[in-house]
Amino acid sequence: MAGEASLLEILAWGDQGWSRPLLVGLGVTVACASLGYVLGVGLGFALALAKLGRNRWVAAAANAYTTVVRGVPPLLVIFLLFFGTNGALMWIAGGFGYNGYIEVDAFTVGVMAVTLVSASYSSEVFRGAHATIPGGQFEAFAALGLRSLAGLCLVIMPQMFRYALPGLGNVWIMAIKETTLLSVISLAELMRVVGLAGRTTGQPFFFYGVAAVVYLVLVAASSRAFVAAERRMRWG
Repeated sequence: MAGEASLLEILAWGDQGWSRPLLVGLGVTVACASLGYVLGVGLGFALALAKLGRNRWVAAAANAYTTVVRGVPPLLVIFLLFFGTNGALMWIAGGFGYNGYIEVDAFTVGVMAVTLVSASYSSEVFRGAHATIPGGQFEAFAALGLRSLAGLCLVIMPQMFRYALPGLGNVWIMAIKETTLLSVISLAELMRVVGLAGRTTGQPFFFYGVAAVVYLVLVAASSRAFVAAERRMRWG
């Protein structure tokens, strides 16, 4: 009963408990993953269009970006952004006569990292979805007299997103898991709060177990949401 009471005190909502910091850490995790995912999907779609375009140089640049980012560990991407962004901004500002110190906060670096990695994978998802569309669909909008841009927006893009949705669901789950690495740059997301709580209270196993349950629930809920969206898009 003493151990039970101590755990209840540890998870209390007040100033002495860890429920509120854990909830705030979860909010930071979801916010960082969501922003990075949305921006990454948008950038990934643009990269996919570049790969499918007729300009060989643009397609080669998009393919090079995808190859490099997918070949580099996400943790290394985080470190490169964390230590390189400040220097790059100070160098640019120096060109305009500003010599002060510029620092990008950890949350912004985290969003940038999730964006870059999500974009590289989602671009391949979109490219694969484009390849799945039957060739007759392209001939159909051409026969209707639609221009390339109108046919892309009205005929091809809706089908691309429908075929890409399962893969985009995997990219979202990957984005959630990638946020666990952001504790190395002192971002107060869920894993950093959990580690701090475990060291402070002497109950690391308990708090890491709580984190495991939270991530499982988050991933399971996300998977169900994407499955429901797939069924909705297949309706009719």
